[in-house]
Amino acid sequence: MNGKTESPGSTSRAIVVTVLAALAGFAAVYVTLGGNDNARQVSSAPVQPIPGQSVRSATPSATPNAAVPGQDKLNTGEMAAFVFKKEPETLPEVAFSDGKGQPRTLKDWQGRVVLLNLWATWCAPCRKEMPALASLQKELGSEGFEVVALAVDRAGAEAAQKFLTAAKATDLALYIDPTARGATALKAAGMPTTLLIDRQGREIGRLTGAAEWDGADAKRLIRAYLQ
Repeated sequence: MNGKTESPGSTSRAIVVTVLAALAGFAAVYVTLGGNDNARQVSSAPVQPIPGQSVRSATPSATPNAAVPGQDKLNTGEMAAFVFKKEPETLPEVAFSDGKGQPRTLKDWQGRVVLLNLWATWCAPCRKEMPALASLQKELGSEGFEVVALAVDRAGAEAAQKFLTAAKATDLALYIDPTARGATALKAAGMPTTLLIDRQGREIGRLTGAAEWDGADAKRLIRAYLQ
């Protein structure tokens, strides 16, 4: 014994430090082992914020619904950032026009599977992915499926058509929402945002950011709902 006696205050401080250290260790283990399973689905693809708008980000669940067997294996590879809704979700009414100025809504596509791509002329990632969307439409476009590339852009129809032509995406029909309200109604977090919609007009899921939509992973995802 060294003859020194620890004060009660010193002993209490030592106990507190020991307890805090133990709690910190527990928290570290919890974060490591109990992390969000959806973390792998956070998109690293480029996405451009919508200027001048306060758009609330959608928070679809990563839990696949039972509509398609093996659905949990469809959002892999290039589609790893695609996030399924827990159940197919009814979409709000969105009004826009086609290239001839005729009024359209998403109800016009009921009975068909739709890949709805929200884009704008000021969006650099949109320009990057537009040729892939056009290629997908050229290959899979039919009475049962269409890529609906909707420009939510105040620049208007003429500017949007020039964009499609410059991007070599003339296989895509022109659809335009010059009010840009559709992005807000559909809770798009930025541009581009792409929704997969079933034959009943319900959202299956979405991907925020640019993607290789003419790649094998995207085609496998879409074809699963065309059967």
